[in-house]
Amino acid sequence: MADGTKGTEKNQKEFERCRSIIENCRIEAAKRIVGQTHVIDGILTALVAGGHILLEGVPGLAKTLAVKTFADMSGLSFKRIQFTPDLLPADVTGTLIYEQGAGRFSVRKGPVFTNLLLADEINRSPAKVQSALLEAMGEYQVTIGEQSFELPKPFFVMATQNPIDQEGTYNLPEAELDRFLLKILLNYPSGEEEQRIVKSGGRLEEVPVARVFDADSIELCRSLLDDVTVTDDIVRYIVSIVNVTRPDKDKKNTGSASGSAVLKYLSFGASPRASIALHRCAKVRALFAGRSFVLPEDVKAAAPDVLRHRLILSYEAAADNVSADDLIEKILSLMPVP
Repeated sequence: MADGTKGTEKNQKEFERCRSIIENCRIEAAKRIVGQTHVIDGILTALVAGGHILLEGVPGLAKTLAVKTFADMSGLSFKRIQFTPDLLPADVTGTLIYEQGAGRFSVRKGPVFTNLLLADEINRSPAKVQSALLEAMGEYQVTIGEQSFELPKPFFVMATQNPIDQEGTYNLPEAELDRFLLKILLNYPSGEEEQRIVKSGGRLEEVPVARVFDADSIELCRSLLDDVTVTDDIVRYIVSIVNVTRPDKDKKNTGSASGSAVLKYLSFGASPRASIALHRCAKVRALFAGRSFVLPEDVKAAAPDVLRHRLILSYEAAADNVSADDLIEKILSLMPVP
């Protein structure tokens, strides 16, 4: 009994320590990133959940600044790749170099060998370059020549992209999009927030931030996810939300509200990887709130960022000006809450 009490007390202290780390991260990040609290929480969620994140917004909304700020706040190695139309896959992963004096090939590792990788404006490069990250993001290794090399742990890709309707952009392959745990949309700042940005004279990047987390901090918070309880009802709720996104003739012919209002706008839905991601992100949200159990509200809050890049919309959606977020909102309103 005494051992059980000690274990509970230790667990509670670790929960409090994790919450303290998260709160310190929010405070430090807010010194440079004005507003955009959902971006800060999204990056923190991806770090703790062990997934990659995609930030989308028009130029000038501090996408790159947000990623660089988290790099400065951490004790992790950081590298940046500026994606351009003439970038080659070898510029990302590395290549074999022939050493004439030694008469052999040697491996020159690319910038992907780091803890935090900023893939800046990832959709400015064609698909073959974007796909160079696929193995790294999915298997945490890179193949150069005939050899495979493990990436440093932890390894996170934080990618930024401009809206796909802008000139000079390429759609990311669906397989790569699915590897991103979250896709966060950056909006324009409010009038008050923009005044703060203007008063800074464009020097927010120069504001010093403290190092408040490292690999051990991330591992501590991640280990606590195993102690966050998810009931069977919540699991069924998660699976039901994802399942509704999958077009099916039987569903469409049922005449149900979900079939008529949602499925006609979808060409392809989310895979089981989305269910796993939603389950994990809901646990992270509960952890951030200081709870050891997941509520339906955690699932609802995580769903848009987890699902929006995994839904392939139909031509009808484009014709009716319906977005992925509109469909997710509709699905959440239709699904019975446990």
